[in-house]
Amino acid sequence: MRRLATTFLAAASMLAAGVVASAAGDRTAAECSNSGILARIQSKFRHQVTHVPHLPNVDIVEFRKIHQHRYIPFGEKRPIARRYCGATAQLSDGRRRTIWYLIEDRMGFAGVGDGVEFCVSGFDRWFVHNGRCRVVR
Repeated sequence: MRRLATTFLAAASMLAAGVVASAAGDRTAAECSNSGILARIQSKFRHQVTHVPHLPNVDIVEFRKIHQHRYIPFGEKRPIARRYCGATAQLSDGRRRTIWYLIEDRMGFAGVGDGVEFCVSGFDRWFVHNGRCRVVR
């Protein structure tokens, strides 16, 4: 009886782990237009234009044409699900710029929330994301 209970508990925990893993990797493409993610991008962009020399003092006021162009799901060899998104950013000076961003599941501070990296065309002065935002495309 004890052996049967141990086997049952082991199977139940493996099943639960599989459900959690698949739930984390099966989010919809609507994640690209998540208002919390977009607000974080706006805040980080504000910090960037304030602290990087010779960038125009502008803000992102609106996101348009938001789309997901690639999704790499969670897997045994890929412990982090990645969602690659793109949009057109309307800036406060009236110009439009292409923005590319990457959402990494559960890669926020201390593993809470999602991690976000972004690149606005023409604003990567130090080529952090390589030429033409290649790293986050």
